[in-house]
Amino acid sequence: MTGKASMLSLLAKDRFASAAVVVLGFIALCAAVGPVLLGDLAVEQNLRAVNLPPFSIGHGWEFVLGSDSLGRSVAARLVVAAGTTMSVAVPAVLLSLTVGSAWGMWAGFSGGWRENVSMRVGDVILSFPSLLLAVVVLYVFTPSVANLIAVLAVARIPVYLRTARAEAAELRSRLFVDAARTFGTGSGAIIRRHIAPSVLPTLLTVAAVDFCFVMLTESSLSFLGIGIQPPDVSWGLMVAQGRQELQTAWWIAVFPGLAIVFTTVSAAMLAAWARVAGDPGQRWRLTLPRKERISA
Repeated sequence: MTGKASMLSLLAKDRFASAAVVVLGFIALCAAVGPVLLGDLAVEQNLRAVNLPPFSIGHGWEFVLGSDSLGRSVAARLVVAAGTTMSVAVPAVLLSLTVGSAWGMWAGFSGGWRENVSMRVGDVILSFPSLLLAVVVLYVFTPSVANLIAVLAVARIPVYLRTARAEAAELRSRLFVDAARTFGTGSGAIIRRHIAPSVLPTLLTVAAVDFCFVMLTESSLSFLGIGIQPPDVSWGLMVAQGRQELQTAWWIAVFPGLAIVFTTVSAAMLAAWARVAGDPGQRWRLTLPRKERISA
């Protein structure tokens, strides 16, 4: 309990990290309840309210952020799109984190040909740019949420594989690992009890940063028309649908673009804070005033 209280107090002292938590919490809330509460409103067309500018609340509260070319509420679509975007980014990151971490820790702890083969497989996957690989796969197969999650997860597995392998390879020669071997502990138990707890903080930090990349990739694919398909809506798809009306109805594309920016920046800021907070040797920096942290 003391450790949790200490981390919360450090978080409360960092204004930027606290703001990032608030932003991400709000987006998570929108993603959780938005499709249920505003799902019908997001697809409801009102041809009498086409391309209304922001704050057109005279036509109803739902047009606080304006409407698109079909008279649909931008605010409602923005909230519902948060759920769609998160439903792709979060599972993709969790899947790649789970597979890549387990694979990397096993390869790093085992060493030898297992490690070499695992790293070569990771190099092959990394040799293809993630966005290009996703474009090719989704062009060959039907664009869908499941295919999108699968291709993004596979493309990001090497990131966790390489990180976990490096950490596990360094830890396998530590004294506490040798002691566990001496007492007859199996390799699987050593990885679960000793390697994984030490590697997990680093992997979670990598996952927070990777979340930004995955979300931007999903938005890019939806923008190109091979990601989320109508009638579903995502932030990237909203930007794509509004790009042709930037001069006359800028809000259709700008607001989802801002949502992408705020989410990725908040996740990156929280990841930077978590990296320092999760390192006992660096945690003391968070107790300093922000102006003194750079020089320290």
